[in-house]
Amino acid sequence: MAKWDLLFKDAIIFDGTGEPPQRGDLAVTDGRVAARGEDLDASMAERVVDAAGKWLMPGLLDIHTHYDLEVELEPSLPESVRHGTTTVVMSNCSLGLAFGAQRNGGADPIVDCFARVENMPKHILEKAASVAEDWDDSEGYLRHLDELPLGPNVVPLIPHSMLRIEVMGLEDSIARDPTERELDEMCALVEKGMKEGYAGFSTDALPFHYLANDPNRRSKIPTQYGTYKELKALTDVVREYEAVWQATPPKDSPPQTLRNFLLSSGRLHGKPLRITAVAAMDVRTNRMLGALGRVLTRILNSRIVDGNFRLQALAAPFKVWSEGPVTPLAEEIPELRRLNEPDLEDREARMRVLDDPEWRAQFRKMWFSGKRGFGLARLKRWLRIEDHTLTRNLEDMVIETCPVKEWNGATMQEVYQRLMSYQNGDVEARSQAERETFDSFGAAPPDDADFFLGLLRQFDLDLYWYTYAANLDEGPRRDLLMDPQMLPGFSDSGAHITNMAFYDVNLRALQIAQKESLDQVAYTVRRLTREPADFFGLDAGRIDRGATADLTLVDPDKLRGYDSESNIENVYREVFEHNQLVNRSEGVVPMVVIGGKLAVDGGELTDALGQVKMGRALRNRRVELPAPKTFRAAAE
Repeated sequence: MAKWDLLFKDAIIFDGTGEPPQRGDLAVTDGRVAARGEDLDASMAERVVDAAGKWLMPGLLDIHTHYDLEVELEPSLPESVRHGTTTVVMSNCSLGLAFGAQRNGGADPIVDCFARVENMPKHILEKAASVAEDWDDSEGYLRHLDELPLGPNVVPLIPHSMLRIEVMGLEDSIARDPTERELDEMCALVEKGMKEGYAGFSTDALPFHYLANDPNRRSKIPTQYGTYKELKALTDVVREYEAVWQATPPKDSPPQTLRNFLLSSGRLHGKPLRITAVAAMDVRTNRMLGALGRVLTRILNSRIVDGNFRLQALAAPFKVWSEGPVTPLAEEIPELRRLNEPDLEDREARMRVLDDPEWRAQFRKMWFSGKRGFGLARLKRWLRIEDHTLTRNLEDMVIETCPVKEWNGATMQEVYQRLMSYQNGDVEARSQAERETFDSFGAAPPDDADFFLGLLRQFDLDLYWYTYAANLDEGPRRDLLMDPQMLPGFSDSGAHITNMAFYDVNLRALQIAQKESLDQVAYTVRRLTREPADFFGLDAGRIDRGATADLTLVDPDKLRGYDSESNIENVYREVFEHNQLVNRSEGVVPMVVIGGKLAVDGGELTDALGQVKMGRALRNRRVELPAPKTFRAAAE
């Protein structure tokens, strides 16, 4: 009779400690790692996997996702699992389902908060919100997650926007500060969540995250209205339970950013607070940001400050697609934000904005700021420092698809130059669609601002284009990713479903390390497994004997030849009734085991994935009740 369910033979084993790999065998039974060594007896295993030449490692972690909605519709979360990810942290950026649907008085907070911040179609959100009617508190949410046939392990956080709505109601949460009694209640709910095992608490201070329903389309999500007093009171609770505060910086206010993140300081606040923040990237429009992030991290983690602070680093080029004007990058720019306010289906509303002379004048002023004349704006432009991350250079905007098929794959600058040649009579239109579009500009040559607006007006959402906003150069990207005071993260998996595709981001990190040495791969495996697991206090990221058998097998030869940028696909997903950008890394990950069960076999998702329970709703294993204390907003 077989003693083991599964036996990996002759694998190159990375154990997640960062130590060099060892060649050997590993056995799994009853969902746990049962044995590890050399020449384990194959006759004792029900199934033997020839892993010669393959890398075997703990299942990989993705610490910044927005899977709260998708897990309700397809709990297998296949787009992460197929790339070797076995644990995902969700409820980031103050948004989540910990308190249920929270529908009250006609408000639909899940739809209102998620739709624009995470670029999710409302019909998808409404389906998830309907499921969330089944619970109304953080304990009920954990019970609900425990009952789902999860693919990967999921790690929910207590989300600040939803916490404010729970205590104050949606309208008041975006209109005023909480009363002392309401703040006490928020602290009590955070403490309740920490006692239940939530791994942390999430907020958001990026100043361009807005609500999506009337009458609040020009109001920011509730977390944006929290004061420092409120923030300190809530994070004091998180600190006591050694949980994590996931944050984003108020990027337009460096003093406020420093003040907020100094909450990590053990020197100032008794003991360090674990903070992970979005994000350290090599931004094309401001090459100083990556360096400044590293300096800030070192200050906060210094002996003088005694913090525990980790910026998240993305292992991939930050490639962002746009459907006409609809893109997460546009929300940062007030003029383009106006085009993001209407629902996706409301083309007429966008056309009214585009036809408004006052708005067009404002747009042109923004577009040419720093491009013309002299002064501080011009100097900042010369130094490659801008106030937002969306490029205004047509040569950096690439058309993926549009009704003029001949333009697919061309930069907008190339199309602009072709329009100039057409108007000068130097070239003929290549199709009726191109002729009609060129003729719509009239006889007078437009400048690049009017050309861009003309394309938006002509095609609206059918103009599907992309730009690289950050991390284009591998050298700076690698330095941020491998910095021991950063954490690999910020995939945004489960959000921006037609704008981004970073589901394979952990493989991209391994690929960068593979170019250097096996020792660097071992270090990177640790950073994708044990380090984030320990930071969040999770039972994950290990392959010690007796550990839960979450395992990823990687083919290093296939990884070496993997071209992620060429393997991004736009597919229709039945569960969403909508298209989604996804990654396909066929052959790179031949096998994934979650909770001892096969989730990927032979590079294919198994039939059991999504049908049987594999993953768990993970709790903070560090939770021990602190000394009795009443948490109050004591700091101004």
